[in-house]
Amino acid sequence: MSEPRRTALDALHRALGATMTDFAGWDMPLRYASEREEHQAVRTRAGLFDLSHMGEITVTGPQAGEALDHALVGHLSALAVGRARYTMICAPDGGILDDLIVYRLGEQEFMVVANASNAQTVLDAVALRAAGYDARVRDDREAYALLAVQGPQAPAIMKAVTDADLDGLKYYAGLPGTVAGVQALIARTGYTGEDGFELFVAPADAERLWQALTAAGEASGLVPCGLSCRDTLRLEAGMPLYGHELTASVTPFDAGLGRVVKFDKPGDFVGRTALGAAAERAADLPPRKLVGLVAQGRRVPRAGYPVTDASGAVIGEVTSGAPSPTLGRPIAMAYVDAAHAAPGTPGVAVDIRGSKEPYDVVALPFYRRER
Repeated sequence: MSEPRRTALDALHRALGATMTDFAGWDMPLRYASEREEHQAVRTRAGLFDLSHMGEITVTGPQAGEALDHALVGHLSALAVGRARYTMICAPDGGILDDLIVYRLGEQEFMVVANASNAQTVLDAVALRAAGYDARVRDDREAYALLAVQGPQAPAIMKAVTDADLDGLKYYAGLPGTVAGVQALIARTGYTGEDGFELFVAPADAERLWQALTAAGEASGLVPCGLSCRDTLRLEAGMPLYGHELTASVTPFDAGLGRVVKFDKPGDFVGRTALGAAAERAADLPPRKLVGLVAQGRRVPRAGYPVTDASGAVIGEVTSGAPSPTLGRPIAMAYVDAAHAAPGTPGVAVDIRGSKEPYDVVALPFYRRER
């Protein structure tokens, strides 16, 4: 078994006393002190994350947009330069291979950002699917470190270290700029449910940028944050996680994310036929729907736990669960039979090690920030 990879910020994390964990083949900070404090800092002030485990893939050339239209479910050739889009790559049978963010960096240049656990799969699939186009696919995972500043104080912190036009930077947009003297792609994206920025920089510049952001955020209460609070933040925001809500056995329509599939784009794309059938099934009556569950008690559900109805029959399965620092109660996302998916459905419980714990069915997300 090979040693996990380390990011350019590894020594800094250890100096800060981070608890490290193996995540998708990377040694990553799980937490620095209290994951609850890190979570609450992002909700009320700001948090700083190392996300350098994510996988960057660059697609260039005269037909780069058309190649991505064929490879992915979205209409990427219609994306304006400087904008980003959430999309997916699916297998021919419609199953989700990964969810992605694609940035259009130029007329003939796109950057696809994949989850760490799926980066090689996405790279291989995009390269194979782009083979018939005038486009080049490049593995840029070694070319970038990725830092994120998330939380209501993130814009003020960023304005202290850059003269880029952040007020004009819309959500799901990116622009090149200088941050604390470091060249970066500044993206207004995130995975926390809060406003914030993700900064793609050369690995050699990562520590300098981290230190500058830490100094700029000191008065605002910015804290370093690990993967543990990132998970509870995204769960509260109802954001899916690959391997939990999204898998190769789930289509975008099963996950309630059919909107990302663009059947009206020109040309064919991988999975079109299967996804068309999935769309028809979902329009009729989806077999299961993704819902939110909020505990009436204190026991925490985990992925894989059965969801039952009033009679004790299994009606679904938890995909993600954790204590919610914001709600003060355990929460979960789960796929349940459509007949039990309406908010307020009575008698729903989670089987936690043989004990049927009552849960309220609610609409997602659990938390939505004030705009």
